[in-house]
Amino acid sequence: MTTQDTRPHASGGMSNGQGLFDAYTVSDRAYDEAFTATGKRRPHWDAVVPFLETLGSNGLARSWEQARRMIHENGVTFNVYGDPQGMDRPWELDAIPWVLPEAEWQHLEAALEQRARLLNAILADVYGSQTLLEQGMLPPELVFAHPGFLRPCHGLPVPNNCYLHVYAVDLGRAPDGRWWVLADRTQSPAGAGYALENRLILSSVLSDLFRDCQVQRFAPFFIALRQTLMALAPRHRDNPRIVLLTPGPSDESYFEHAYLARYLGYTLVEGADLTVRDQTVFLKTLAGLQPVDVILRRLDDAFCDPLELDQESILGTAGLLQAVRAGNVVMANALGSGWLENPALMPLLPALSRHILGEELALPSVHTWWCGHDADREYVLSHMEDLILAPCMPTNPREVVFGVRLSAAERGQLRQHIQARPYAYTAQARVTLSRLPAWDSESVRPQRTVLRAYVVATGDGYTVMPGGLARVTPANEQPFVSMQGDNRSKDTWVLSTSPTEMITLLPSSDQPLALRRSGYEFPSRAADNLFWMGRYAERTEGLVRFLRAVMLRLAGEAKPGGIEALPALLKALAATWEGLGMVEGSNDLYEDAVLAAMCDMDSPNSVRASLQSLRRGLALVRDYMTLEAWHIVSQLEENFTRFSISGQLHVGETLELLHQTIMTLSAFNGLGSENMIRGPEWRFLDMGRRIERATHSTSLLRSALVEIEGPESAVLEALLEIGDSSITYRTRYLTRLQCGAVLDLLIADDTNPRAVLYQLNALADHVENLPQDQSKPELSPAQRLAIAMRTHVRLAIMDDLAQIARSGKRLHLDKFLSQLSQDLPALSNTITHHYLSHAESTRHLSRQWSRTGS
Repeated sequence: MTTQDTRPHASGGMSNGQGLFDAYTVSDRAYDEAFTATGKRRPHWDAVVPFLETLGSNGLARSWEQARRMIHENGVTFNVYGDPQGMDRPWELDAIPWVLPEAEWQHLEAALEQRARLLNAILADVYGSQTLLEQGMLPPELVFAHPGFLRPCHGLPVPNNCYLHVYAVDLGRAPDGRWWVLADRTQSPAGAGYALENRLILSSVLSDLFRDCQVQRFAPFFIALRQTLMALAPRHRDNPRIVLLTPGPSDESYFEHAYLARYLGYTLVEGADLTVRDQTVFLKTLAGLQPVDVILRRLDDAFCDPLELDQESILGTAGLLQAVRAGNVVMANALGSGWLENPALMPLLPALSRHILGEELALPSVHTWWCGHDADREYVLSHMEDLILAPCMPTNPREVVFGVRLSAAERGQLRQHIQARPYAYTAQARVTLSRLPAWDSESVRPQRTVLRAYVVATGDGYTVMPGGLARVTPANEQPFVSMQGDNRSKDTWVLSTSPTEMITLLPSSDQPLALRRSGYEFPSRAADNLFWMGRYAERTEGLVRFLRAVMLRLAGEAKPGGIEALPALLKALAATWEGLGMVEGSNDLYEDAVLAAMCDMDSPNSVRASLQSLRRGLALVRDYMTLEAWHIVSQLEENFTRFSISGQLHVGETLELLHQTIMTLSAFNGLGSENMIRGPEWRFLDMGRRIERATHSTSLLRSALVEIEGPESAVLEALLEIGDSSITYRTRYLTRLQCGAVLDLLIADDTNPRAVLYQLNALADHVENLPQDQSKPELSPAQRLAIAMRTHVRLAIMDDLAQIARSGKRLHLDKFLSQLSQDLPALSNTITHHYLSHAESTRHLSRQWSRTGS
């Protein structure tokens, strides 16, 4: 069939001359979402196209750039394995929404609700009575030979016989305008969080258009989801503990997991955060084990329980299936629901709909042949070059292949595989997806599109998200549209004929709430991540302050003679931050040492590497930190990445970057000190900072002052500057620099926020307020260590520590600081062992909960 391209008519509302849609063409081979075959604009695009034309290419480019900036600042990522941008590839969003009319959506909504009811009924039968197998409505090989059918899940109790709590379906439009189902997503459907983020961004950058179009809101969908999950709880119905189970930060959709957990108000957990005791699932928290009622999972079926399902899984929780079997926890979606994603079920659905629901299937699937049927197999074998072929049980969507792309030998080999195991293969008609206006940085051009719609169970049926996650691709032929390639997402706007009302996710109720304060029902893993995030933030700031002192002396901005302190500072750099400071064979020793300390990614202690570790830690706890924290850390990392590209050290530029970094890190620390509730989140973040600050101060003083190298006054001045205490020292002692006075200010002055004792006092207060085992009245190991260190410093006489022995070294200072250097990591290890790994208290708290009941 020949292709005839038609440019949209100006009479359809397009402007003459150099318009935004001048490069846009309409093809007679595919349905165009915005224009008819003659190029006339479809009525529901009447508000959108003129608005975009008024914006023009420059205005739309500004909107697109604003959207990209928001995505970057919000840290919206989609991890793509093997991508050159690493595991934090920015989410791709197109600047133009997909607009759908209300009447069409109502028809589609009813069809999606029917399909959800049908699939849930099939799943309930397969894992229950298996009547469909007995009646011959389902071929046994599609059930028992499929790895998605989990035999241990047969007969599991499922509240209200609802297996599919969240269901997604990939939709495409045929050239004649009819909708097709391309794939059913029933295991742990992804993308609803990205759809919500798309909506928030695009409704912001196109706010006038969004308001004028009266776009239907997403909030009712998420309210229904939250109400459904709350109703599933086997106990604690008024305030159940619901967690969102994620595979972890390496998963491609991890941003969405954290985003949804925060939006819905649930705790984000990994498999290791949960444990099963007495057939009950518990969350490991700082206060011990807390029972879990409902698990909204984003983990594949088989990975959930290594005890009964996939024994090689390290992502799940051993015994989880037994807890489900005992009725003590509910999984959403129910375990085993991934079996429904078998494409071989598609040709069976019309008959199953008539048999189960007594209704004709309203939404057809793309034409599918299952090779287990003789007639279908013969057709597939004789028309391979015209079809898309795939296993019934693919482990990777890219196993889907175009028959026309296979060589004769490859088709022959595939034919042999099909004949040997016909039940394991399906074929689908080649899909001509509809086209949709998309922005390509210069103009608007048509791109192929797929819509993922979302359905959530309610008390009396299912409700559909008005819109969904659209994905577009410039590729002309592709069996699927995913976010793994160079494709983009789109916000989908379902229009309303009446004004839309603002709806909040926060429910209103006349019932008084029980007042609560921040407690220690806080995941140990999150506390651990916050603890190390605090350490990396302080490690970065300490090194930047140190490097600024070095650069000021290289630039000649310090007092006369200040450059003489550089040898001692270079030695201290190597001693305090392992792997930094020594550059072999360098002609410009100090400059190269500073450059390496700033940018060397091979050293885990460089500024750039520490910032990367800080950002990764922040990504793991982003559901506990403000968006501003993410903005700050992302900007810092971006600044150092740009700086490292040049590979050269320009004194002025370097000093400016270091000054700016110190101010920005101060803002980051200010978010913790001023914006965080004084609960466990803040305590562990601050403990990490205090331990790191005391550690590097101790190491720095020991390496610079125990053994004298160069003029001591220059070294003392540099230490005061690094410790941000120069002004205080001058106020007290004018310009007389003496070691005892400097040691007093940097070690023993508990009014100085940079002094070691100040850190130890803060640590002692923190460990005093951590949860204690009430059956053991004596001090905890962490309390004893904190008190011992604080006493050690308080009893020290700074003038004695400053005395120089005959050997030319300060031996008392060396011994004093050596003890602190041993005690500080010991305190860190003690906190980790007792509160973060649950090495001691797990069984005791489990027995305690069992005695007190739920």
